[in-house]
Amino acid sequence: MGAYLDQSSPPEKADAVFVLAGDANGYRILKGAELVREGYAPRVIVSGPAGNYGYYECDLAIPFAVKAGYPVGEFLPFPNHAHSTREEAAAAAVELRSLGVHRVLLVTSLYHTRRAGGDFRSAAPDLTFIVVSAPDEYFTSDAWWRNREASKTFLLEWTKTAASWLKI
Repeated sequence: MGAYLDQSSPPEKADAVFVLAGDANGYRILKGAELVREGYAPRVIVSGPAGNYGYYECDLAIPFAVKAGYPVGEFLPFPNHAHSTREEAAAAAVELRSLGVHRVLLVTSLYHTRRAGGDFRSAAPDLTFIVVSAPDEYFTSDAWWRNREASKTFLLEWTKTAASWLKI
C-alpha cells in the first residue's frame, strides 16, 4: 500500500521546478535546488503558505537552501494562503501560467507524489507536471511500517488520499 502512494518520475527538462509546501525538514527545497544545479530547469518556484509565527513557508525555506550553498537568485517565492494540496494546486496554476511556465518539475515527498500529481494535473490540465520525489528521513514505500514516524505519515497520507477521492 505504500508503493501505491509513490507515483514519482525521474526528472526531465522543464521550464521551472515547483516545490510544494509542507516539508519542515527542508528535503523538498534542497531537491528542487539540486534539480536546478543539475540543469533540469532554470529556477525554483517555492510555495509557501502563511502559518508559522506570521511567516510564509517560502520565506523560511529559501534562506535554508541558501545557507546550504545554493544561490538566492535561483529561487522565486510564491507566498499563498492555501490550506490543502488542492488549494495550493489551484493557486499555483494561476501563478505558473502568469510566469509563462508550461512544463514543471513538481517536487514533493515520495508518499505525496500520487495525490499531488493528481491535484496539480486537475487544476491545470494545460500544463505538464513531472512529479519528482524528495527524500524522506523515515518513509520508504517498501518499509514504512518499520518505524513510528513513517507509520504516522502512511496513515495520514492515506487519510488525505481517501478524502481527495471523496472531494472533501
